[in-house]
Amino acid sequence: MSPSSSSPPSSPSEREGADAAVVASTPLVSLPAVSLDTETTGLDTATARIVQIGAIGMLGPRIEPERAFETLVNPGIPIPAATSAIHGIRDEDVKDAPSAEQAIARLLAFLGGSVAIGHTIGFDLAILRRQAAEAGLEWRAPRSLDVRLLAQIAMPERGDYGLDSLCEALGIEIRGRHSAMGDAAATAEVFAALIPGLRRRGVRSIAEAEAAVRLILERDAVSAGRPESPESPERPEPEPEDTRALERIDSYPYRRRVSEVMSSPPLALGAERTLRDALEILIDKGVSSVFVTDEANGLGAGGLGIVTERDVLRAIKEHGDAALDVTLGRLRSMPLHTVEDQALVYRAIGRMDRLGIRHLGVADESGALVGAVTTRNLLRHRASTAMILGDQLTAAESVGELAEAWAKLAVMAERLLEEDVDPRRVAEVVSAEICTLTRRAAELGEARMRAAGHGDPPVPYAVLVLGSGGRGESLLAADQDNAIVYETGTAGGAEDAWFAALGAHIADILDAVGVPYCTGGVMAREPAWRRSLDDWRATVDHWVGRQSPEDLLNVDIFFDARTVHGARALGEAAWSYAYERGGRVPSFWRALSGTLSNWRPPVGTFGGFRTGHDERVDLKLGGLMPIFTAARLLSIKTGARVRATPARLRAAAEAALASQEQIDGLIEAHRVILGAMLRQQIADIAEGARLGPRVDPRRLGKAGRAALRAALRRVPGAIDLAREGML
Repeated sequence: MSPSSSSPPSSPSEREGADAAVVASTPLVSLPAVSLDTETTGLDTATARIVQIGAIGMLGPRIEPERAFETLVNPGIPIPAATSAIHGIRDEDVKDAPSAEQAIARLLAFLGGSVAIGHTIGFDLAILRRQAAEAGLEWRAPRSLDVRLLAQIAMPERGDYGLDSLCEALGIEIRGRHSAMGDAAATAEVFAALIPGLRRRGVRSIAEAEAAVRLILERDAVSAGRPESPESPERPEPEPEDTRALERIDSYPYRRRVSEVMSSPPLALGAERTLRDALEILIDKGVSSVFVTDEANGLGAGGLGIVTERDVLRAIKEHGDAALDVTLGRLRSMPLHTVEDQALVYRAIGRMDRLGIRHLGVADESGALVGAVTTRNLLRHRASTAMILGDQLTAAESVGELAEAWAKLAVMAERLLEEDVDPRRVAEVVSAEICTLTRRAAELGEARMRAAGHGDPPVPYAVLVLGSGGRGESLLAADQDNAIVYETGTAGGAEDAWFAALGAHIADILDAVGVPYCTGGVMAREPAWRRSLDDWRATVDHWVGRQSPEDLLNVDIFFDARTVHGARALGEAAWSYAYERGGRVPSFWRALSGTLSNWRPPVGTFGGFRTGHDERVDLKLGGLMPIFTAARLLSIKTGARVRATPARLRAAAEAALASQEQIDGLIEAHRVILGAMLRQQIADIAEGARLGPRVDPRRLGKAGRAALRAALRRVPGAIDLAREGML
């Protein structure tokens, strides 16, 4: 063993993992961490001195042996024979080793912003802190997790949580027991093995893990009759405001849609036209690019490409004057990268940044080209590079990368609320990322299917996001609501079996990333939510005709469906059929409106909130659900093919089913209730609390409570509107 050795990360991706910011919502599956262990001269934290340090890097469950730190340490005192008998380190081994000051300084540099993982890590950190202070080193306690305590959460049935016992239970071989690096490596494997069990217990993020650990420590302290467990890991001091992981952002890209900044109509030439023709358009129109299309396909099908002013310059440099006669079909860049016209501007910025390009096509919901957006457009409209989400979910290549990007969502939401962005717009951003995450999960699921030898999809198919995600109104407590429509096949047949396996992969990936399984089973892995197009039509007929309570619970979220992956036409066909079929049956409308009959106002006669034992009020059941249910019902009756609740309500006003004043009041109530729920969820994430729709009114302040009361008092109007509109 060398007296001192350490190695840096060996690749850019590993360095990024090591340096990645850790926020409350960071999932354990993508946690930048260091498994740490020390060997000492004794077990008394007030007097023991370090004789060896071992640390190994991790990114979630992935152990990175190439990112390691190991050193002997000269304690400056004789090592007791009793402790040498345990770890095998003697005075002669450490006589030329670094001092504690030198070793701890190197360790702190190695740790960086990573979370320290250890078995009974409070002991190691206590000695490191004391010896750092003795050496005059600045000590800032790292965030830390104790695998002994985490194991009590993930494996509550066990009685022995010692390192040897845990390794035996998990089938982990300890190499070099009672050496710092050997124990650090074993601890790293234990932590990796505990992550799935923690997830099953509802512990996905570091804040949730910290909160669960605190409960154990408080329980143990009470049972032992002491104020606090002596083995509690140190809590890190709060970071000063100017070192927050993600700085204040320019909210403009999250407030505006691409359609508001794009150039339209798109300028296009056929592939047989020449560079001379393109150059004339670039000069005459003062633009920097022109789209190139195969004439037979037009702007709504394949074959689209682009020629930019840079392509012109490169062609002239390479071919001289002859370049002007080269056809655009030879020069165009393909495939054309696009962004939807209704996407928010941040999505276009992130996509350009990821792809390293300056031009994007803009497509409408059907996929037809409707415009162009360039860096010039974005700069003209205050585009900022201080983005949080960008296009990271689209580019993620693994579950860990998806989880790392997903963790930023809560931080983004908090920053946008600080910028006074409308909570409905924040919910729209959250929903857009859920749709992107689901699409990426489907793509990764397909890759898993191919890797397992199951081949490509047997027939075209579409993945749908249902419920609040489809409406664009998801908050941070989202779970999975998705479905699959495949072109042809029968339940239990070969095609269905392939999509059953894909649905299971999608569900598992989403759960691992941080979007838990739907407790109601609304997931494509379940047969009820995975059907051929013909079977979906038959199912809708059944829903509309039978109108049983359980059917009504299913059909309502199907009207919110949004296609996020695959053959868009299949998903849209199923969704449109539901509207067509449901819109023709008044008894179906009335049955759906009956679901609002059990609503109970969450505000009392004298203005007090009706709260539960947790002193919170359920704003989904008590406020949000009646509003979006009424809006959905009205859209079915009017045939308005829109998904967002405000758009559905406005369509009802246009159809003279309600006054503009009524509609404006409900839209405002929708905004206030969403905002209260979102702010509560952001606070709960920071505290590691379980997310949900319940809000503590005391957090809102006097003005906030007054606004919420006013919003909730408008809810009966939504119920009356739904019932009256069904007559």
